[in-house]
Amino acid sequence: MRARYGIGPLAPVVLAVRGAALLLALVALARTAVQGLAEPGLALVFGLLVAAGELARRGAAAGEREPAPLAAAGALAYALLGDSAGRPTTHGALQVIAVVVVAQALAAVPRGACGRRTDADRAARRTLTVGFAAVCFQPLYASGQAERWFGDGPWFPLFPLTVLALTALCDAVLAALLARSAARAEGPGALPPYGSLLVDEVRALAGTGVAIGATGVVTALGVAVAGPWAPAVLCGPLLLTQVSARRYTAVRTTCGQTMASLARATEIAGYTPPGHARRVAALATAVGRELGLTGPRLTVLEHAALMHDIGQLSLLDPVAGGATARLPAAEQRRIALLGGAVVRRTGAGPEVAAVVERQADPYREQPLAARIVRTVNAYDDLCGESVGGPLRALEQLRLGTGHDHQPQVVEALGRVLARGGLTPAGAG
Repeated sequence: MRARYGIGPLAPVVLAVRGAALLLALVALARTAVQGLAEPGLALVFGLLVAAGELARRGAAAGEREPAPLAAAGALAYALLGDSAGRPTTHGALQVIAVVVVAQALAAVPRGACGRRTDADRAARRTLTVGFAAVCFQPLYASGQAERWFGDGPWFPLFPLTVLALTALCDAVLAALLARSAARAEGPGALPPYGSLLVDEVRALAGTGVAIGATGVVTALGVAVAGPWAPAVLCGPLLLTQVSARRYTAVRTTCGQTMASLARATEIAGYTPPGHARRVAALATAVGRELGLTGPRLTVLEHAALMHDIGQLSLLDPVAGGATARLPAAEQRRIALLGGAVVRRTGAGPEVAAVVERQADPYREQPLAARIVRTVNAYDDLCGESVGGPLRALEQLRLGTGHDHQPQVVEALGRVLARGGLTPAGAG
């Protein structure tokens, strides 16, 4: 992702997010330097917690939404901290931001020395979201307004939970903005709608986000009762969750690599043209984004597109060009069902197998992912047959919208190809 890693010019959204985070950090650092560090013991405890969480990112598997959950929970806990061992704190919102920024910077030094890249966008997001939480919580708590609203009893935890919910929404908005900018930098055919990305980010909060938020709130309440030693005990379960989530992500990555290798089996055996599965998967993913698919649904689509021809290995003789659309409907269904049976043995999941199994059905009976795979596969086959180029291939797909291809999918494919200059799928 060029925008994220500094390759090429940064998008305006990325510049705005990083600029806002930098300005907020400078103001917080300047104010803390002038007025001094309030309650340095607490600042040290939470600063070390955030730094340790950032350093624990070592070995993070690709695809983790939050590679440093301990750091995120520690930063939120400091932002939502009102008392320490029964005594009110006085650190304020700007000191929270300053401590988090310094902790992230200190953790980045050994990571940089080991050659690991610092994710500037994620650091900016954390600065802004923690700043949002601190600004929402600290002034209301210090002025007593929160106590007047929620009381000083069992209802008071609703206050930090409300702030936490608003903070999570703020972070989802920023994450969706940055993800769309990164997708724009990847190419014109891969731009998902912002609304779909935002929904995806909000849904993702039900996973690790809940554990991070709960740990942050519980840690803040624990310090309020027991003092600064509470984080050492209360953050233990989150560490175990992080290890488990990392292992699960690693297993999913291995499964994806296995499917990519199996997809090449049809090419090596001569059943499909070289690069066919890769092209169909890339183009199907772009069409899925165009139609609003994100997150797990997009992953299912990508994996099914990679594996859609695996059933051809059951044929005694390869079909010319791998174009099974020329076969009788019964034979197409047999190949699709055999392919689904193979996919079920790979551990890819029943959703992926169902898409592979149903790609030969009439499109009105198919799930959306199967409709996309069927249409993109037909487009790649038509381009490989030299029917007259991409425009001619799209024209033939439009002629088949009565039974074979959903009109909305064909039009989405046309929009994706138009943004990419209508490059023939069979090229490269």
